[in-house]
Amino acid sequence: MAEIEINKPDIPVAEKTKKTSGPATEPKHGYWWGTGRRKSSVARVRIKPGEGKLVVNKKPLNDYFPREQDRKAVTAPLKAVGAEKNFDVFINVRGGGITGQAGASLLGVARALRSYDDSFVPALRDGGHLTRDPRMVERKKPGQRGARRRFQFSKR
Repeated sequence: MAEIEINKPDIPVAEKTKKTSGPATEPKHGYWWGTGRRKSSVARVRIKPGEGKLVVNKKPLNDYFPREQDRKAVTAPLKAVGAEKNFDVFINVRGGGITGQAGASLLGVARALRSYDDSFVPALRDGGHLTRDPRMVERKKPGQRGARRRFQFSKR
């Protein structure tokens, strides 16, 4: 029996060209964007090269986050890449409490830095800044007072 050969057209395979330095994507309206979420908080972050201004909901960082640990959380990705004074950061955050908003802002800043430059990824990944915290409030169960709290048991 004769073998039949089928000529398949050569389909060009798209080569992945990954930039190692410089801006990863084109800025949208002059800003690089990142979205962060934590618990029920959502932060929309815009960064642009500047002198290190940090604004949260049109307030300075120190006015919006009174606790030191929340301020450190927001600036941690910038410190990880050594760019505290190189970027102006504008954050709009809604929902949840203060700590949840700080966690959402941290993730948003890290994602915005990643979209600015791919070479920042190893430093951000090592610090755990690109990992979303999946912990959420457990839902209330029917017939109970809360997620785990039961009504008081009475034997008689």
